[in-house]
Amino acid sequence: QVQLVESGGGLVQAGGSLRLSCAASGRTFTSYNMGWFRQAPGKEREFVAALRWNSGDTYYVESVKGRFSISRDNAKNTVYLQMNSLKPEDTAVYYCAAGAAIRLTISTRSYQYWGQGTQVTVSS
Repeated sequence: QVQLVESGGGLVQAGGSLRLSCAASGRTFTSYNMGWFRQAPGKEREFVAALRWNSGDTYYVESVKGRFSISRDNAKNTVYLQMNSLKPEDTAVYYCAAGAAIRLTISTRSYQYWGQGTQVTVSS
């Protein structure tokens, strides 16, 4: 059974940093894309960042480029999202996802497995 378990969310002041973790289990993810998405109240879930596990290729939404960094630890089967210079508009529930698409993708429909989400709140 595939499981994605996020952790690391919390409350932080604007300008601060958080690191989210996504522990993956239940299958081999080396040929998968791993993504981070977020959903703010009243808004649709949006793409944040993605990583191709075997190559390490990454892709980011424009609004987080230079501030967020996605990475993986093969030994721990864990994906991270390092978030720096946080802004109040980054406040959302952040979700980890895994998908078997052959290319990096930003579409939620291309990710088959999802975590339960972790709340990130950035105060001004």
